[in-house]
Amino acid sequence: MQVGRVEGALLSMIVKISRARRILEIGTFTGYSGLSMAEALPADGKLVTCDVDPDATAIARSFFDRSGHGHKIEIRLGDALDSIRKAPESETFDLVFIDADKSRYLDYYEATLPRLPSGGLLLADNTLWSGAVLDPKTKDDLGITAFNDRVTQDPRVENVLLPVRDGVMLVRKV
Repeated sequence: MQVGRVEGALLSMIVKISRARRILEIGTFTGYSGLSMAEALPADGKLVTCDVDPDATAIARSFFDRSGHGHKIEIRLGDALDSIRKAPESETFDLVFIDADKSRYLDYYEATLPRLPSGGLLLADNTLWSGAVLDPKTKDDLGITAFNDRVTQDPRVENVLLPVRDGVMLVRKV
C-alpha cells in the first residue's frame, strides 16, 4: 500500500521538473509519497492529501511533523471525492497523484481533471495492477482497467504508462 523508494524518487523528480507548486494526493497511507513530493516543492508550495483512514493519517502526520517539509502538507480526512466537491471551484492544482481505492480511479480522474490547468500533470499508481489489467475479474481490476481505457482515449490529455513498480500512468492535460 506504500510507494517504494524508486517511485518516491520518481514523484519527487516529476514535481521538480514540472515546477509544481500545488499538489493534490488522493490516498495518504503513512505519508511516504506525500513526503517525497513535498520535499520537492518550493518553500511556499502546498500538498493537500486526502484519506479516509484516521489511523493511517495519524501515522502520516507524525512523519510529516518530524520532517522539514510537514508545514507544506494539509491532510483532509474523509472521502476524497467529497473533499474535492466541497472545495471552492477556484482551488486548482499543478499535479494530482492518485493512489487510493482502485475501483474509483475513474471517478477521481474525472473529479480532478477540471482542477488541473492546461499542462498540468496527473499520476496514477498501480496501473499495471500486477498484470490483472490483462484479465480483469475483481472490482479493483475493473476499476484500473476502466481508468486506463478512459485515459488512453481521452482527447483532453496525453499519457504514457511508465513500468515503474506496479505501473504509473503519467497524464498531461492538453
